[in-house]
Amino acid sequence: MFRLQGSKVLAVDMTGDAVKAKNGSMVAYDGQMAFKKLSGGGEGLRGMVTRRITGEQMTVMEVSGHGTCWFADRASEINLVSLQGDKLFVESSNLLATDAGLRTGTSFTGLRGATQGNGLFTTTVEGHGQAAIISDGPAVVLRVSHQYPLTVDPGAYIAHQGNLNQSFQSGVTFRTFMGEGGGEAFQIRFEGDGLVYVQPSERNTIAGDV
Repeated sequence: MFRLQGSKVLAVDMTGDAVKAKNGSMVAYDGQMAFKKLSGGGEGLRGMVTRRITGEQMTVMEVSGHGTCWFADRASEINLVSLQGDKLFVESSNLLATDAGLRTGTSFTGLRGATQGNGLFTTTVEGHGQAAIISDGPAVVLRVSHQYPLTVDPGAYIAHQGNLNQSFQSGVTFRTFMGEGGGEAFQIRFEGDGLVYVQPSERNTIAGDV
């Protein structure tokens, strides 16, 4: 069971089951725990090939045992996400831990990933269970509906779930290259029905330099 202990530490209570977590994120545990290094981006041969092609590298470990294990990552804020058979799209650097039964993979992001400087693919988490994602500052969860689409900055985006279509918007013009742009050259627009997780901090991106 995932629970927050404060906003920056994840506690996972285990009774012989397992959890997958970012490699090196364990900060304490009680009881008996075993640690096994894994690699993310999907399971089996297909996952290995996908990881090599996409560059979406995730170094994760499987932690199993009896007791409580605490996880954290550079004092980042932690947000819990419950999945009921749906799929979470999250940048690999923002994924802290998942239930061991959740499946991980990769998904093509196109120009969105390019503008973020994270490559053309992102990590997916799918199934029934809980995931913990991290953010630079407390994340806000924004609802998208058919009536109210949402536009976000690529540098602040961390994850989304639900039936959402995303498109890339660019305001780059000749004036941009003359140093007279609007200051927000690229955005991501979400339409449909779902949730988007945004952090109150913008990572350095290619888009941010335009």
